[in-house]
Amino acid sequence: NIQIIKTCHSPQLYNATSYDTTIVAIITLVVFPGMWINAFIVCVLCIGWIKKKTLNSNEKILLLLGCSRFCSLCFSWIYAFISKIYPYCLLVHPIFQLLQGAYTVSNCSNIWVSACLCVFYCIKIASFRNSFFIYLKVKIDRMVPWLLLGSVIFSMITGILVYNTIDNAVSTIRIEEHFYLSNFVTGFSHAALFTAVIFSALFLLFSLWRHKRRMETNCMNSPSMEAHIKAMKSILFFFIMYSINFMSLILALVYATKYNNHVIFLVLLIQHAYPGVHSLFLIFSNPKLEKTLLRVLSCMKHKRQQ
Repeated sequence: NIQIIKTCHSPQLYNATSYDTTIVAIITLVVFPGMWINAFIVCVLCIGWIKKKTLNSNEKILLLLGCSRFCSLCFSWIYAFISKIYPYCLLVHPIFQLLQGAYTVSNCSNIWVSACLCVFYCIKIASFRNSFFIYLKVKIDRMVPWLLLGSVIFSMITGILVYNTIDNAVSTIRIEEHFYLSNFVTGFSHAALFTAVIFSALFLLFSLWRHKRRMETNCMNSPSMEAHIKAMKSILFFFIMYSINFMSLILALVYATKYNNHVIFLVLLIQHAYPGVHSLFLIFSNPKLEKTLLRVLSCMKHKRQQ
């Protein structure tokens, strides 16, 4: 972001190079499947919402997550395309500010809702005798709408902060000073959410492992055992993916005031790939979404054969 702002103080405008074109092509190949996957989740849940006239807590989280990720990927691709192919367009006020503000709102919402989903699964699936945990298990369905609303409100506040920060930085020479507050707020929120995800994943893994040991002791049936092992593998996979994405977000903040092509490209690749890969993982973890996706793919394959 700061590198683009600095071009406002330069009289020269550079044309797109082959390196820039290659980056746009790679990002496009990563972004468009992710957009399709999240659009699929949103469409399936909206159709089910229209038919049933209601959504359960899990579907509400997935619906907002799909919408935020679709918008995040869309704004991110538009920004990448313009910044690499037509960078001079970003000098037109307030195109750059609006793109960054809109991307921040959608991406921040994506991160918050992802954390909410992890916490929701932990409270719903894990079994502890702690009175506070039991209280949360009973009240979690009522808390979900407020958690989602709070995520959206905080995301909008962060987006407005980023918009104002960039707008003020454009007219000054010492640009880095304006980003201290926004980077601190963004980094602190990411760290807090990552901490919540860590504890939720660890509690859920411990609960599943403890239940698995009980089944082994009581010689219970293998299908239930396999289901618990599969659930533990899924949690570990999600935790690894979320950790990689968190590290890329931190690198993006650290290198915001520096210019390193290799690091920036790696960060961009991870941030663009994560929403699609994780959403695809969520589809195959949800029987309804998985059946619908397999039905759609089967119909597409049948039409091609005709």
